[in-house]
Amino acid sequence: MVPFRTEAEVAAATAAIRDHFGRGGLIGYPTETVYGLGSLPNDAGLDALAALKGRPPRKPFLLLISGRPMAERFGLVFSAAARAMAEAFWPGPLTLVLPGGEGHLPRRLRGQGGGVAVRHTGHRGMASLVVALDTPITSTSANRPGGPTAPGAAKIEELFPAAVANGTLMILDGGVLGNVPPSTLIDCTTTVPSMIREGAIPRDELRRAVGRLAP
Repeated sequence: MVPFRTEAEVAAATAAIRDHFGRGGLIGYPTETVYGLGSLPNDAGLDALAALKGRPPRKPFLLLISGRPMAERFGLVFSAAARAMAEAFWPGPLTLVLPGGEGHLPRRLRGQGGGVAVRHTGHRGMASLVVALDTPITSTSANRPGGPTAPGAAKIEELFPAAVANGTLMILDGGVLGNVPPSTLIDCTTTVPSMIREGAIPRDELRRAVGRLAP
């Protein structure tokens, strides 16, 4: 495990994480909500992440980003409503499904409606890492399909011992997380944004920021 709690620990770990990603590796890491598993946003990384997680290869993963400029650099498009929500709640536990990204991101990151899910994480360590690497990092909850999410680094090692042993999975130890709801998930590919999942940010708060929200 790699210590990942303080600013100094995050800075010390960055070069090793960059090298690990360069070899096609995966990471387990803390966020402001739950522990996640991630890769670089390329086909090889997505294949490895789907295999580790044991999920269908066409089920998309979300991306952790450093903010709206990074999302737009990768071709994603913000409507006025999406911009308002990002300005109000990023960095933080709000995931937006955005159109665009053609030619910049793998097609398999797209959901059924064609959008790509992104979040500007409020976890300081992961936010710093995304900035340092200058690339989005994929994200999926650190669990087996249908099982509870790992609350800490030790549980990830327990869930995926073979991947840790063979060097595929590097675990960033950010301590044990509390019982925090997942991020709120909003589809911004339609004229009126719609809530897919209500999580850490309640519906009423989003409506105050954006006005209209379906359903």
